[in-house]
Amino acid sequence: MTRLCICEMCSCGRHRCTHQPTALYKKGSKTNVLSEYSEKYPAYKGHTRPKSVKPQQQYKAHQDTMEGTTTFRTDYVPYVVTHRPEKPHAEYKPKPGEIDLGTTYKQDFNPYEVQPFVPTRPQERVYTTNAKLDTVPTYKEDFRQWEISRRELTKPDTPYQPPVTKFGNSTTFQDDFVHRGLVPRESYKPPNIAKLSDTPFENMTSNKLSYVPHALEARYVKPPIEYKPNSQPFQDLTTHRQDYQGLPNPLTKSCKPEPLKVASNKPFQGSTEFRDRFQQWPVSLRQVQKSVEYMSPTEHMDLTTTSHTDYIKHQIQPFISAKPFSLPTKSSRPFQGSTTMRDDFQPWAAPRQSMIRKQEEIQRASGKMEDLTTFRAHFIQHEAQPSFSFKPQNAPLRTDAPLQNDTMYRTEFTPKKISVCPASFESPPGFVFDNYDDRGHRFFRKMMSADKIETPKEMVLTA
Repeated sequence: MTRLCICEMCSCGRHRCTHQPTALYKKGSKTNVLSEYSEKYPAYKGHTRPKSVKPQQQYKAHQDTMEGTTTFRTDYVPYVVTHRPEKPHAEYKPKPGEIDLGTTYKQDFNPYEVQPFVPTRPQERVYTTNAKLDTVPTYKEDFRQWEISRRELTKPDTPYQPPVTKFGNSTTFQDDFVHRGLVPRESYKPPNIAKLSDTPFENMTSNKLSYVPHALEARYVKPPIEYKPNSQPFQDLTTHRQDYQGLPNPLTKSCKPEPLKVASNKPFQGSTEFRDRFQQWPVSLRQVQKSVEYMSPTEHMDLTTTSHTDYIKHQIQPFISAKPFSLPTKSSRPFQGSTTMRDDFQPWAAPRQSMIRKQEEIQRASGKMEDLTTFRAHFIQHEAQPSFSFKPQNAPLRTDAPLQNDTMYRTEFTPKKISVCPASFESPPGFVFDNYDDRGHRFFRKMMSADKIETPKEMVLTA
């Protein structure tokens, strides 16, 4: 008798068994090996899970072999890369002669004798006694000194040996630069002194001499044009209303699946795992500790303090202030408010200067202006005519000839048989559930003549 798993029955490659991480269950157990929750709390019949309308997003891989040729491989031609020749460098040739090691710092700087620094801090005084201290601290008693040998240095001793030859070459700064003294530069900046003029200031301008003020006339205000409504009716016919004609079409059908009503006639079993295992425990009330009642003392309290008993009162004269008394500085004479500023600087009458205007050369007309223009004189108003639309009517073109609806798809298409994957059913047709595996695989065996009678009971247990 052969047994098949759902992984082996699947022909579309989308159905797999729920694998367990470890093998904790024994073989041959027909009960639900996942947990005992389904045994204590069985599921209700007639409850079906709503089917998902969302399409499955699966990638269909290409079955043919992939060609490894690309446009880069076909078009690219490798070239032989050679190294770029380097530029030859000129050979270094030292200059003949000796180097002068004398610098300007050695020539100008004179060494001075420096005396050692004498600190101004006073010497520390140590207050010691002739008595001998016989105590031994815990640090000396517990931590004793160890004999530590000096480590030899691994660094080789290489003493510095100065060169024997003398460095006497001169530098380019000494050869090119010649020290000269400071030369004062002459300033060409002009002196910042204002030049005063002896001639008096002439405050007469051409505006004051030539301008003559004139009286302005009142500004002419143009009367507003009165609005006159049109007597003809408004033509609200548009090209959309004139050309558009609605065509009768059937209503669109809804592709939404019908909602399945989930209902059951059996009473609801209110027993849960939380109610079975977690029982109510009796809880006692919290004991409140009573506070101790305050009792006032009955004995007399001594309020005397040490300051009150030891304090001696002395006779002291009161403090006399040496500050002189502030005498009022008032006088019966009237206050003289005249000053040199008020006497010498009197306010002058400063009238506002009138505006100086230039005399007009062109004389204005005294009569009334005629506002008749050439546009108003020659314009003739005509009635506006509506524009005629030359747009063709949007009418369907119909012919009496029958429609040739034969296509290549109808003539050359050969229908194929649609096969349904047997693993998509809860119980594959023609198979009976056998048992579970340690790794979570579900095995089914082919249905025999003896199993057809017992099929409903087994299907209920496996569901």
